Amino acid sequence: MTSIQARHLGVKIVRAILVSAGLLLLPVMARAQNDSKIRDLTSAEGALPVRLVGYGLAVGLDGTGDRAIGGQTAGPTIQSVINILRRFNIEVPADLIRMRNVAAVLVTAEVSPYLRAGGRFEVNVASMGDARSLRGGTLYMTPLVADASGAPLASAQGSLLVSDGGAATRYMPSHETSARIPTGGVLEADLPRPAIVATSRLLLREPDLGTATRIAIAINATYGEKTATVEDEGSVIVTLPDSVQKPTALARIRDLAIKPESRPRIIIDGKDGTVVAGGEMIVGSATVSHGAITLAIGTETANDTSAIPGSVRLPAGIPVQRVASALHAVRTPPNEIAAIFAALREVGAITAEVIVR
Repeated sequence: MTSIQARHLGVKIVRAILVSAGLLLLPVMARAQNDSKIRDLTSAEGALPVRLVGYGLAVGLDGTGDRAIGGQTAGPTIQSVINILRRFNIEVPADLIRMRNVAAVLVTAEVSPYLRAGGRFEVNVASMGDARSLRGGTLYMTPLVADASGAPLASAQGSLLVSDGGAATRYMPSHETSARIPTGGVLEADLPRPAIVATSRLLLREPDLGTATRIAIAINATYGEKTATVEDEGSVIVTLPDSVQKPTALARIRDLAIKPESRPRIIIDGKDGTVVAGGEMIVGSATVSHGAITLAIGTETANDTSAIPGSVRLPAGIPVQRVASALHAVRTPPNEIAAIFAALREVGAITAEVIVR
């Protein structure tokens, strides 16, 4: 055997060993990919997000703002603009103002109580008047408060980002009266923060007894029996020994991975008709007529209606995503897509939970 042949034989042997090891580890890796960390399934007791709100103006719109006219019937948009100009010592008679590039908006956000002053967060902006679109606008600096009568805790400003969603047609019109600013909010004052204590609760974001039990088992396997106990479906009590550092122990606990209870869900965007389904969800036989759309899955009819506009016929046992694609192909409006999937859930054609957002 030459040296080259020996080298090739050695490579084959090593490759075979690696493949064999990979086959042995494949089930473990597959399970690991489906695991979730405890931090993603729970939140600490008292660490409730702080909700902020504010009233502001979106400026720089291309003639798509509020149809506001000055004078005795001037609305809040005109009055808000007048107040802003007065801060810069500019007086403009209300009856001379014509606004089409400004829109009154409501600004909302959620921030963690552990966020410090100077931290940035995302804000959502929605029109309060009759503006047609916020695209291309900029949010004027807006104070944000946790209570309408409280002091400002944060401020928001920046360019508005409007989701394109699906293509705007007469069947699926676009919604451009809401927008977001990914890092438009800035916290200006520290929030009340819960203290780290020896005994605390982990609150499940989605209460489930099986998931709570797995969390307690994983914690007890790391820190010993009776460290964690299941209080109910939505809470796990964690009691740490005095010999451990509380922040380090809690960080380690939240990094533990478990396999949560999986719930089949179908999430539908009510604005653009996007349908998200986990796994291979199958749709059984059913017939749904909603508006101008008739969806027949796995049903036999005397007359073939496949050529009728708005009629969709599909075989039984078809995946959810193919049903969604067929509805999009006939330009079904987003609200009708949501109603059709809700009806399929009601008649038992699908067992997954339908969530419309």
